[in-house]
Amino acid sequence: MFGGIAKSLFGSSNDRYVKSLNPILAKIASFEPALQAMDDATLANQTVLFRERLANGETLDQLLPEAFATVREAARRVLGQRHYDVQMVGGIVLHRGEIAEMRTGEGKTLVATLATYLNALPGDGVHVITVNDYLAARDADWMSRVYGFLGLTTGVIVPNLSDEERRQAYASDITYGTNNEFGFDYLRDNMKYERSSMVQRPFAMAIVDEVDSVLIDEARTPLIISGPTDDKSDLYISVDAVVKQLDDGDYEKDEKQKTIVLTEDGTEKVERILEGAGLLEGANLYDFENTQVVHHLNQALRANVMFKRDVDYLVKDDKVVIIDEFTGRMMDGRRWSDGLHQAVEAKEGVTIEPENQTMASITFQNYFRMYPKLSGMTGTASTEAAEFFDIYKMNVVTIPTNRPINRVDEEDEFYKDTHDKFRAIAKKIREHAAKGQPVLVGTVSIEKSELLSEFLRQEGVDHSVLNARYHESEAHIVAQAGRLSAVTIATNMAGRGTDIQLGGNLEFRAEDELAGMPEGPEREQALEQIRQEIAAEKARVLEAGGLFVLGTERHESRRIDNQLRGRSGRQGDPGLSRFYLSLEDDLLRIFGPDTLFARMMRSNLEDGEAIGSKWLTKAIETAQKKVEARNYDVRKQVVEYDDVMNDQRKVIYEQRADIMDADTVGDVVEDMRAETVNAIVGDACPPNSYPEQWDIEGMKTQLAEVLNIQPPIDEWLKEEAIDPELVTERVQAEADTMVAAKAADLEPETWTSVEKSILLQNLDHHWKEHLATLDALRQVVHLRAYAQKTPINEYKQEAFSLFQRMLDAIRVDVTRTIAQAQFRMEALPELPELPDFITTHFDPFTGEDNSADVDAGTLGLIQTQIPPMQMVQPSPVDVGDDPAQWEGQVSRNAPCPCGSGRKYKHCHGAV
Repeated sequence: MFGGIAKSLFGSSNDRYVKSLNPILAKIASFEPALQAMDDATLANQTVLFRERLANGETLDQLLPEAFATVREAARRVLGQRHYDVQMVGGIVLHRGEIAEMRTGEGKTLVATLATYLNALPGDGVHVITVNDYLAARDADWMSRVYGFLGLTTGVIVPNLSDEERRQAYASDITYGTNNEFGFDYLRDNMKYERSSMVQRPFAMAIVDEVDSVLIDEARTPLIISGPTDDKSDLYISVDAVVKQLDDGDYEKDEKQKTIVLTEDGTEKVERILEGAGLLEGANLYDFENTQVVHHLNQALRANVMFKRDVDYLVKDDKVVIIDEFTGRMMDGRRWSDGLHQAVEAKEGVTIEPENQTMASITFQNYFRMYPKLSGMTGTASTEAAEFFDIYKMNVVTIPTNRPINRVDEEDEFYKDTHDKFRAIAKKIREHAAKGQPVLVGTVSIEKSELLSEFLRQEGVDHSVLNARYHESEAHIVAQAGRLSAVTIATNMAGRGTDIQLGGNLEFRAEDELAGMPEGPEREQALEQIRQEIAAEKARVLEAGGLFVLGTERHESRRIDNQLRGRSGRQGDPGLSRFYLSLEDDLLRIFGPDTLFARMMRSNLEDGEAIGSKWLTKAIETAQKKVEARNYDVRKQVVEYDDVMNDQRKVIYEQRADIMDADTVGDVVEDMRAETVNAIVGDACPPNSYPEQWDIEGMKTQLAEVLNIQPPIDEWLKEEAIDPELVTERVQAEADTMVAAKAADLEPETWTSVEKSILLQNLDHHWKEHLATLDALRQVVHLRAYAQKTPINEYKQEAFSLFQRMLDAIRVDVTRTIAQAQFRMEALPELPELPDFITTHFDPFTGEDNSADVDAGTLGLIQTQIPPMQMVQPSPVDVGDDPAQWEGQVSRNAPCPCGSGRKYKHCHGAV
């Protein structure tokens, strides 16, 4: 109560914060007359002056008012758009590393230019992240006019670019791209063997458009780069045979979560069967050594019990094809991850294709937390403000609209079932469209869009359906969704990036209708004609009540509902919004309790009858809050587990960078050899033991296998003063002498390249294996909860000991490779080329892979052993202009002589 009184008197903390920025707005405005008086060249030269002032010790905060005023004036001249004061407020919020919540139609794309320009002045690069490739390319093209006018360079990262093109884009002052492209480039960079082949620069600042979609919705699933593993068909078949011997009483299943757990009796039964099959190490199924077996066992259980043939998948042409649960369509080419697809293949007796092993992965949370400054903008963030601060330490600031909102948000309407609801929706749409009011209909799935489309056809209503991911063509449809009597059905309005302007959008109409018309008086006349048509049509749409937004269902997140609602009532236009619900909606069916009210509605509501009340709407919002809290817990858990891997990832990636940057790595290799000798001698000759108790034969075997030496240990044992320390020193000396002799046969530069290559390849091989083990561990560690242990704490302890084991294995393998390998080279060894990857990032809502991977169809084999060193082909000075003559003269991995920037084997040398 008192809080409400205080808020009405003094305003909310958000209002007070926005008000505190007024002095800065006044200062920005004070520069405007002087800047307007400048000619274009003088205005453009402001960037040079700002950079000089930065070099002389001024800060970005001190430059902000003048820099913002400069961008405002440049945008007015170049785009014909002058930033509103509320857009200036948004720019200040972005510069401070916070989230600007701005309503749809308030011009977020233009707001970003302010903070982007200011933070690009130091020259460290600013990344502007959007949700799809179309928006990245569109915004880069649109806003680069302003940046270019002021002397800054702009790059854009989209799929199918070569490494050289990516490097140039990242070297620009401002780089546009999608979250997936930036994340995958980071992972790829940290798998390369030379610093010069990396494309990204050190991170400085990122501005994320549709920040809630990128940092929350898509953050449910990590980015993964994977490649095929060794064939494990026999293991899948063996484990499948074990599972088929189990009865219903051997496991407990949860169909809602699609999980299955062995009972105590089931565990004992499985242990006996596995032991008989020789698949169990030790007596206990859940011993550390059996982590991989347990993982495959769990997947085989899910495949046999939870996944049904002709419901979840079908078998066609000796392949298991997934069926989309939303549309019922076959999804050729899509495979379940984590060995589940292979488990289903083993169940059905079809050919088992190798699973893909994770080679690198990162969550968006940990990727974006690497930026020293991170900010974002969206129309809906306040409902997730706690999560933004908790995970990213970003505050959400709600920016007031430029004009007051005139939209009317009506109460929800409830129906008994989906059929009644959709019939009522179709009639309501026909009524509004008949009087000229445009209608935007939001659905939660493709299936519901198609169902509603059928109802509208029966009512004789013309309409457009948006549900595929063709962003460019969809932008044209969305842009015209505000025209007279237009009816548009959209599955998800988040990230469409195009305003719905009443009467139509001039830019898109000109693009559609005047595509082939050259510049000149005739085109100008046609443009003026379209302008007049739009103005007349807008007046009629306003008279009809503006855009009517109709939601066919409440989403589990209030944010998505608000995104849909926000499409209506832009820039003070009138508008209307209403949601239609039924007891068969997923939100009410799965998360709504089977209350007395629900039973009364089922029994008392007549067919086609509707009911609406504030109490019902409030109850729905409460259900949504519960689901949001649950989803937050899921995402938080993803982060907690990835944080463990992230610490290890940083260590590995830093080590790789140090190796690549170092002039020589001899000291690193020498330290590894010394530690390996210590370990071998330490195991064979324990401290405080007598020589006759030492495992001499075991030590000889180890020294021959790992260090490729056969020291006269028997002679040493005859000495009275012999002890483990002396043995260690002598073995170390012999090993060093042997390696020094190998190094002497090669040029110093060549030997350094050999050591670097061996270090990096071993590091990568073991890191890849470590990731696979961690994946398996994460799948089964929750079972520790039955022993009253906290799974995340158990995971941290196990992951740490696994990491230590991995470092030990790297040390031994590097030492063994250098000791055993034979080097006969006259030139620098060519570092192995990275294989073609599969990059995956599944959309958490649709299940589609939206990683936009260009290499997914061209998998290369990943080498699990250190490949033999190869001679570098000398590059010819002149290979001529005829590509037919290049074969045999140009190295497969050399840049193509045509100048494309791509490797010869991927360009003119492609087979």
